[in-house]
Parts: sequence; structure tokens; C-alpha cells
Amino acid sequence: MSLENNILRLRALEPEDLEILYIWENMPVFWETGNTRQPYSKFALKEYISQTNTNIYETGQLRLMMVDKSSGKTVGTVDLFDFDIHHSRIAFGLFVAPEFQGKGFAKAALQLIEDYVFNYLKINQLYCHIAVNNKASTSMFKKENFSETVLKKWIKTGSGFEDITVFQQFIDDYLKRKQ
Repeated sequence: MSLENNILRLRALEPEDLEILYIWENMPVFWETGNTRQPYSKFALKEYISQTNTNIYETGQLRLMMVDKSSGKTVGTVDLFDFDIHHSRIAFGLFVAPEFQGKGFAKAALQLIEDYVFNYLKINQLYCHIAVNNKASTSMFKKENFSETVLKKWIKTGSGFEDITVFQQFIDDYLKRKQ
């Protein structure tokens, strides 16, 4: 199975990704809507990269790097996590570095991940949590025909609690769309 399209290639983590992950993981602006509350050391990230097992069936997770095919630059990450084989679902997150946003990389990555999850892993449901104030992501998931459910006061922010939208794509809807 190829994890690439005309815009993007998804690849496994490499030791050379240490510097860029160090920058991205230590951007406090993204901590509020994620699960990070403190900076990561280079040592911790180096250990993470070296211990990353790409067998999603063993670890229940997989991180892939997004590479722009035209420039060869790494532009973001895709995380698959909370892989639940019994209930046939997996969560995912997309991160596109600020300087590469608005260029179609998130949509290209989303389409590759849908293909991987539904055609290769044969999972019933792909889902993600998006803060309601993330208008760009919300718009993309709506255009890609993901169903949505709002969870009230789900994440704590500096100004109180914020709602999130759970976007879900199911294999049967994905297959209908691909026909």
C-alpha cells in the first residue's frame, strides 16, 4: 500500500526528524487543544523516535511524517492512536506546521489516512476531536462529509472550557463516496 498521492508522501519517523519535532512539540500555542502541558527535551524526543514501533497492532498507535512531494520538505505529522480492534475504530490527529497551512496538505493527508484505515486496516470508524474555534479544520471535515457531534465543555482553556466537535467517518460512507 502506497501512502502517497500527487501532493504528499507519508513516511515513518526517522532520527533526522528530531530537530523539527523538537520545534513543533514545543510550540505552546498548540498545547491548549492537545494533551501536552510542558515542553519536551531533545533527549525525550530522541528516545521516542528510537523506540517507535511502527506495528500499529502492537502499539495501538502510529506517527507518520508528512512530506511535500514537490519540495521534499517535512510539513507536518499524522498521528493514529487509540486503535481499538474490538470496536473497530481509531482516532487520528493532523498537524501542519504554520508556514505550510492553507496549501492543501491537511486534506491530502486526510485522504491518505482514510485510504490506509479503510482499505488496509479494514477499520469501521475513523474519528478526531477538533476545537470548535478551529474553523479551517472544521470546514475541511465538513467538506469531506464527516459526521459531527459536539461535546460540550470538553477541553479546558485559559478562558474556561471549550466545546469540541467529534468528526467521524465510517467505512460504508467512505466506500459509497469512492464509487
